[in-house]
Amino acid sequence: MTTQTITVPAAATGNVLKRLSLLDRFLPLWIFVAMAIGIGLGKVFPDMGETLDKIKLDTVSLPIAIGLLWMMYPVLAKVKYDKIPSIAGNWKMSATSLFLNWLVGPALMFTLAWIFLPDHEDYRTGLIIVGLARCIAMVLIWNMLACGDNEYAAVLVAINSVFQIVMYAVLGYFYLSVVPGWLGEDSVALDVSMWDIAKSVLIFLGIPLLAGFLTRTILARKKGDEWYETQFIPRLGPTAIIGLLFTIIMMFSLKGEVIIDRPGDVVRIALPLLFYFGIMFTTAFMVSYFLKFSYPDTATIAFTAAGNNFELAIAVSIGVFGLASGQALAAVVGPLVEVPVLVSLVYLSLWLGRRLYSFEPSGTA
Repeated sequence: MTTQTITVPAAATGNVLKRLSLLDRFLPLWIFVAMAIGIGLGKVFPDMGETLDKIKLDTVSLPIAIGLLWMMYPVLAKVKYDKIPSIAGNWKMSATSLFLNWLVGPALMFTLAWIFLPDHEDYRTGLIIVGLARCIAMVLIWNMLACGDNEYAAVLVAINSVFQIVMYAVLGYFYLSVVPGWLGEDSVALDVSMWDIAKSVLIFLGIPLLAGFLTRTILARKKGDEWYETQFIPRLGPTAIIGLLFTIIMMFSLKGEVIIDRPGDVVRIALPLLFYFGIMFTTAFMVSYFLKFSYPDTATIAFTAAGNNFELAIAVSIGVFGLASGQALAAVVGPLVEVPVLVSLVYLSLWLGRRLYSFEPSGTA
C-alpha cells in the first residue's frame, strides 16, 4: 500500500525531539509525577478532598473544573475559526466520526463491561455510563499533542456535544434497560434530563470555546494575525499542559484514594477500560487511514473516538446512584486510567504517522 504525504509540525518527528520544550519532551514523566503528587496530597491531608469537593462548578469539584477549563482554553484559542465552515462541510469525515462515537463506542464498552464484569452489576453499569459520554474536553489536549487538526477537533467536539444532549439519555435507556432485558437480566433505570447534559456541555465546552474565539477575534484584529500566531500563541500554548498537570493533581488528590483503598476493584474496572481505549483508538485510526484521510484528520478522529467525557459520566453516576455507589467508583476510575493510556496513544499515533504517512516537517509545534 502506498504511503500518504502530508505536512505536519516538526515536533511530531523523532529527529527534532531536542527542539521540544522540557515540558513537552518529558510529558509522560510529568504526568506520572502529577499522579503521585495528587495521591500523596490526598494521603497526607485526608480531609483535603472533602474540603475542596465542597465547592463545585455544576457537579464537578471547582479545582478540577478550573483545570479543565484552563487546559482547553489555549487549545481553542489556537483554532482558526474562519476555516471551520469548510471543514464542517466534509460529511465523509464527520459521518465516520459519528459512526465510531455513537454506534461503535457505546456498543464496545457495553460488550467489554459484560465480558470483564459479569458478576458486578454496579461497576458494569458505571462503565456503560462512561462509554455513553463522548469526549468534549481532554480530547483537545491529546489531539494537539499528536499534531492533529485543531479546527477539525473543534468541529467534532461541537457535533459530539449536540449528539450528547440528544442521544445520551436515549442510549442510556437502550443499553441499561432494553438490551439487558434481551439477555434475561435485570434492567437499570437511568434518570437523567437533557438539561443536565446540556448544562455540562455548556460549562465545559461553551466557556473555553467562547473565551478562545473572543481571544483570537479581538487580539488578531488588534495586533494582526502574524503577531497572534508567532508571539501570543507560543506563549499561551504551553499553559495548556500546565492546566492538564494541575487537573491531574487535583483529580488524584480528590479521588486517588480508591487506588490505595480498593486496588483489586480498581484493577477489575481498569482492564475493560484499557481494552476499550486501545481498541477504539486503533480501529478509528485504521478506518480513517484506509479511507485515505490525512494524518491530522486521522489523529483527530482516533482521539475523539477513544476519549470519554468523564465529567458528565461522574456527574450522572453520582446523581443517579449516589456518591458511595459502585457506579460512581467505576466512573471515577475512568479518568484515572484514561490519562496515562491516552498519553501512550499520543506516542502510538505519532509512530503510526511516521510508518503510514511521509512526514515533511515544517517547523516546531
